[in-house]
Amino acid sequence: MRQQSLLVPCIFIMILFAVRFASIPCHAEDLVHIGLNYPETGAYQVQGLDQLRAATLAVEEINGAGGILGKKVKLIVRDSQSMVDVTYRNVTEMIEEENVSMVFGGSASSVAIAAADVCRRKGVIFFGTLTYSTATTGAEGNKYTFRECYNSWMGAKTLASYLNDHFPADKNKYFYITADYTWGHTTEASMRHFTGTDNSKDHKRITTPFPGATDKDFRKVISFAKIIDPDVLVLVLFGKDMSTAIRQATIQGLKARMQIVVPNLTLGMAESGGPKVMEGVIGTLPWTWIVPYKYEYPEGQSFVEKFTERFGRYPSTSGASAYTILYEYKAAVERAGTLRSEDVISELEGHTYRRLKDDQTWREFDHQSVQTVYAVKCRPATEVMKDKYRLDYFEIIDLLPGEEAVRTREEWNSDRVKADRPLQLE
Repeated sequence: MRQQSLLVPCIFIMILFAVRFASIPCHAEDLVHIGLNYPETGAYQVQGLDQLRAATLAVEEINGAGGILGKKVKLIVRDSQSMVDVTYRNVTEMIEEENVSMVFGGSASSVAIAAADVCRRKGVIFFGTLTYSTATTGAEGNKYTFRECYNSWMGAKTLASYLNDHFPADKNKYFYITADYTWGHTTEASMRHFTGTDNSKDHKRITTPFPGATDKDFRKVISFAKIIDPDVLVLVLFGKDMSTAIRQATIQGLKARMQIVVPNLTLGMAESGGPKVMEGVIGTLPWTWIVPYKYEYPEGQSFVEKFTERFGRYPSTSGASAYTILYEYKAAVERAGTLRSEDVISELEGHTYRRLKDDQTWREFDHQSVQTVYAVKCRPATEVMKDKYRLDYFEIIDLLPGEEAVRTREEWNSDRVKADRPLQLE
């Protein structure tokens, strides 16, 4: 009898504990964790900062509108330092310890490919924000990787349509200065292919280390370019490396003697170079803040205005990509009704979207975002200086629709065969 009398209060206490703990919100389950692996430091930190700014803006907007599937988004941030080994560690930690459902970011294609490799093995979706190497969705592409920006092939094809008219290879000598890693190699190869400058005896090249190139390295390669004296100097360099090289080219008098081309430009790169140094430089990009105004894209205009009000400057390509990725992920998850990667992938593949520019499509067989590409020329310094932020660098001189710029399925297949990779993403 005594045993039974003790049992009743014990059961009552257990019920009270169960009710008490059930009423405590399980915060981890109320959040969607998303990982941003971006260069807070290193040669590409300017491009990285805009990814963080735009991602922060998007997360605040998404959470203010109810989150994703009714859950608030928490941004988990890591500094890639544009280093492959750091990226492997970062992305592994974000997936295993922070339970992220998606990873995005990049600025060096080697870093994006490393992040994509981890995500593939862990079954987590990865979006590349600023990874221009054709290999990212080509030879190195996998089922879990999507690239929101364009690639080297698309940029080179767009740029070549302008260069072939104004600087044909049979009448002009090209010289390439190339960053010695994945993006540099594929960009140079694409540029040579579309400009007809494949003959390296006539159109020479020299490489620079990546990461870790020094001012001495850039003085050396620019001095060599001065000796070669080409008609077109192609700087296959990115971020701080590009701005360092182009300043050296200006100091050594090359700008007055030849056309300088930077295949993949960003606003941050132009700003780092400065108005006078960048004047007349030609390049390409997938988006610039003037696009939504020139071609009347309301959502793009709204993004530019919110960004400038918040940060006191125009957003760059990488910022636009980060912002778009978060909204595209949200939309795909909500179409799928789940965070499960395989279901979200099915909703992304073949989906056409319009965010900050005209229509883009997540192509099903390679997960490349097919989109319009813009060729630009840097404005005269006097015009840049008239702008209230002194950031109105780019004049659009040409464009190529995405379907014309992107590789065909046959070209993609050929690349995969050469790399001994399957013709279906895995």
